[in-house]
Amino acid sequence: MKPKLILLGGGGHCVSCIDVIEQGNKFEIAGIVDEYVNGEMLLGYPVLGSDADLEVLRSSYDYALVTVGQIKSPSTRIRLFEYARSLGYTLPTVISPRAYVSRHASMGEGTIVMHDALVNSCVTIGRNCIINTKSLVEHDAVIEDNCHISTGAIINGGTVVRQGTFVGSNAVTRGAVETNESDFIKAGSLFKGYDNV
Repeated sequence: MKPKLILLGGGGHCVSCIDVIEQGNKFEIAGIVDEYVNGEMLLGYPVLGSDADLEVLRSSYDYALVTVGQIKSPSTRIRLFEYARSLGYTLPTVISPRAYVSRHASMGEGTIVMHDALVNSCVTIGRNCIINTKSLVEHDAVIEDNCHISTGAIINGGTVVRQGTFVGSNAVTRGAVETNESDFIKAGSLFKGYDNV
């Protein structure tokens, strides 16, 4: 019997996460927690309530995953992640069966690796991150907590992406550079590091 998982956030990122979770076949999606979802169902899954119901739902469910996206700020993802942890939920690492993650890479709790992403050897990825569709994280890179590596982004070898950073779609970092905390790397840009601007 697969463990039941509740999803925290019911927007566009959530529907992509649902597909990854269904394909992975390791969890049964019990439903979604989101006060803003219109209607009672999302892709066939029930809306179980709002954030205020998480404490009551804890008696029925052990697993939760933050499925709110992150563009302007990671604050909502961080708040939900920390609140779920404080209530005793387990926040699993979820990896699409269509992704490649090296067995020599490490990942923190609550991180999701989406379809066709590639995570190479000796990569360290922190907690509560999104490694989005078709992104590449090369050898020896470090992605700290609460980061979003967007669709098609390339993080080259030895790069350090500091916590809370957003790397836009198709952005590329040079190798062995370092972002600041909570940086915003624009879609399609080349990030050269702050010593090489």
